[in-house]
Amino acid sequence: MNGSEAQQQTPDPGSAEFVLRCVYRSGSGQIHLDWPRERVPDALRDGEGSLWIDIVNPDNAHTTEVESLFRDDFGFHPLSIEDALNESNVPKIDEWETYLYIVFHAIDFDPQTDQVRLHELDAFLGRNYLVTYHTRPLALVDRVWRLIRRDSENRLRRRPDHVLYLLLDAGVSDHLNAIEHLDEAVDAILDSTMDHPTPATLQQIYAIKRTVAQVYRVIIPQREVANRLSRDDYPQVGARDRVYFRDVYDSLVRLHDLTEAIRDLVTGAIDTYLSVSANRTNDIMKTLTIVTVLFLPLNFIVGFFGMNFFGDNIVLGRGLLGHTLLFLAACGLMLAGSLGIWFWGKHRRWF
Repeated sequence: MNGSEAQQQTPDPGSAEFVLRCVYRSGSGQIHLDWPRERVPDALRDGEGSLWIDIVNPDNAHTTEVESLFRDDFGFHPLSIEDALNESNVPKIDEWETYLYIVFHAIDFDPQTDQVRLHELDAFLGRNYLVTYHTRPLALVDRVWRLIRRDSENRLRRRPDHVLYLLLDAGVSDHLNAIEHLDEAVDAILDSTMDHPTPATLQQIYAIKRTVAQVYRVIIPQREVANRLSRDDYPQVGARDRVYFRDVYDSLVRLHDLTEAIRDLVTGAIDTYLSVSANRTNDIMKTLTIVTVLFLPLNFIVGFFGMNFFGDNIVLGRGLLGHTLLFLAACGLMLAGSLGIWFWGKHRRWF
């Protein structure tokens, strides 16, 4: 695949191909939706232009090509290049001389299994360019890319920091959708726990707990990133667009509060499951105890008399009639004993 073919393609979630795509608005207002890779230096020399390059490099298979672009065309510091290629960073923002290096985590949520996967999105923001780098196709990047292509006249008229805002805002929206779904899932699990708790219910609760913990670990540093973009005086972020990052920060604060609430709900769901399970166990033990107590008079009478009514060792009531009367009397005594314990327990409200 040559460079011109790669830049024309839109990443497919199931694709494993390297994709480099560029969109550029010149200082004169001319828009190029498929800017050639080899003319990136020309766009960088246009101080009034706006360039966005998005790179999808599956499993870092084209590290040499990407590193050459970052080092030779953009002059990025080797440490920031290493961070982007290694993909082992928490959300953060690093300020270099001419650009900002930003790490943001996109979310890939499966509502069927309540499982979440976090994918790193690296962004290099300069005065007239934005470079995004990720090792797998991301839905939020594709949505913003389609938005830019549909409304390039308005979206590219602003600085590249506005494109960064669109990406962060789309990412936060994905996080919110996932958390709201988890909130509904916890409510459904609480209802099923009260009705009929099973080991599968407990597994679902712990699966949601792990998912919430994953999201929670990245929310706080991502909130700090948005806070710094909205408050710090970076030359790469225009005053006009700083307020948009404040909106992202407010959304992350709300997301943090929702996540805290869901963590409490999950903990409460576990306690509820254990409590309901203990109550069910107590009910079972109570039933078994009642049956055992009701049989105590029967066991005593049977053990004491031996129940050998029709044998030759019975002194009283010889003959078939006498044996039958003794048998019926013993049965009546056993029944009376069991009923007496039953009514006594009802009177004491034991059952």
